[in-house]
Amino acid sequence: MLVVRADGNAKIGAGHLMRCLTIADAVQRLSAREDVNANGSKEIMFICADEDSARLAQDRGYRADVPGTGADIWSPGITGPNHTILVDHYDVTDAYLEGLQQYGKVFMLDDMQKHAYPVDGVINYNVFADAEIYQKLYAGQQTECFLGAKYAPLREQFQQVNYEIRPEVRQVLLTTGGGDRDNIAGQILDEVYSSDMVYHVLVGRFSPNFAYWQERMQAQPNIQVHYDVQDMAGMMQMCDLAITAGGSTIYELAAVGVPFVCFSYAENQEALVEYIGRAQTGGSAGAWHIDPAKCRKRIKDIYTDLCRDRELRRQYGARERTLTDGQGALRLAKILMAETGTTDRKNEG
Repeated sequence: MLVVRADGNAKIGAGHLMRCLTIADAVQRLSAREDVNANGSKEIMFICADEDSARLAQDRGYRADVPGTGADIWSPGITGPNHTILVDHYDVTDAYLEGLQQYGKVFMLDDMQKHAYPVDGVINYNVFADAEIYQKLYAGQQTECFLGAKYAPLREQFQQVNYEIRPEVRQVLLTTGGGDRDNIAGQILDEVYSSDMVYHVLVGRFSPNFAYWQERMQAQPNIQVHYDVQDMAGMMQMCDLAITAGGSTIYELAAVGVPFVCFSYAENQEALVEYIGRAQTGGSAGAWHIDPAKCRKRIKDIYTDLCRDRELRRQYGARERTLTDGQGALRLAKILMAETGTTDRKNEG
């Protein structure tokens, strides 16, 4: 069985849980393709700390348990060995991860590359993941490291999307994550708003700003607010430019080829946003969580430049497409299924 320990709620946003759901979906597809029986890794279970997180997994058709409160939150909720366990949570301790070893092979999703976790495999799918750093961190350990954007867990819809850079910017995508308690999206829209553009604002299920956006749509008809979008690739495909927080959305935009401005609003997003700027893959506006005013101005300046300069948009779009081929979730599914004996690790690439 594949056991996933992850959460997604109003406090932390939905990103961690969503990427695990994408990996789980890939495991399901691969299991069906290989005709795995009911006792193989086709069986998937999520362990969550709260009902909101569990509901998100259940809505995708997975079993999701909420073990309890306090210390019981970290109960694995499973019995017996030979499971494959995927952990995606910043608050786990080494002792907790070591305790999971009795239940099977443990894999950890890591964005920070600062700590050596006591696990069998560590996954950092970011383009900035540094092999030398991981070699030093895990020197003397048997931990396998799966690094780089080839492992970015994107949904099937992001594979081989046809997209062209259009002559003018008319449709703009704005996304700031599943929670956005501070309504960063509203503040950014105030900076870049123009009556001759159509703005597609993505609002996650944990956003506390539903009433605000309903009122704004009524007052400004060129603002369209979207909730729980299923065809995200199609949404991106119809937009000429995007403004996005750091995170997996950057890899989704890259797979499509939509030029974008990005910014970080948490420490774990800083490295990706900085990399995007250094590599000139997109517009990098800095860290909102450190200096909001400076970041807001930078977003507006880069956005204005991109609206005016089709060639710059074309360059960004071409560089983005080199980041990922959209096959990362399948690669991770093969790795995880190999640990339960259902597929061969050598086929992982």
